[in-house]
Amino acid sequence: LSELGSESAKIKAMGIMDKLSTEKTVKVLNILEKNIQDGSKLSTLLNHNNDTEDEERLWRDLIMERVTKSADACLTAINIMTSPNMPKAVYIEDVIERIIQYTKFHLQNTLYPQYDPVYRVDPHGGGLLSSKAKRAKCSTHKQRVIVMLYNKVCDIVSSLSELLEIQLLTDTTILQVSSMGITPFFVENVSELQLCAIKLVTAVSTF
Repeated sequence: LSELGSESAKIKAMGIMDKLSTEKTVKVLNILEKNIQDGSKLSTLLNHNNDTEDEERLWRDLIMERVTKSADACLTAINIMTSPNMPKAVYIEDVIERIIQYTKFHLQNTLYPQYDPVYRVDPHGGGLLSSKAKRAKCSTHKQRVIVMLYNKVCDIVSSLSELLEIQLLTDTTILQVSSMGITPFFVENVSELQLCAIKLVTAVSTF
């Protein structure tokens, strides 16, 4: 899926995606939707009190692998949809909704807690720290896999703004996209995402 994501980006840049058979492209999108669904609601911030540290790390690695795979599926699907001169058949509502659902969930539950400690929930139920105290205690070190996921999600958000310029979406979907575009401005340490969100909010405002 990672390879498919990068190859689809190349084909999109070359402007030859529309030369592929529509029937096959639609089949590919339906398969991609299943892969997006696989990681769309997986929480990566696990804390199993009964597990050893090694067990928890292995479990988290497995979850992150599935979440990253789903991100690649999102990117591939959106690269297909935002390529020039694509037929109407590729704008499958279920696939678009699944991409938005995946992105919203992992921004809120995976990336915001990693980049801004104010969004973290204390697993031990301790007293809440003030926003400033939480941010002061935050470590700037990020796992490579989290940085990779963050970059992929930035690409998805950026591509969603392209999709809005091409395809008319339902009011419900537009509302979801709007909240996704506004929330990053209340999160710290996500400047790249905020730039992508500006594009998204601008695209929404043209509706």
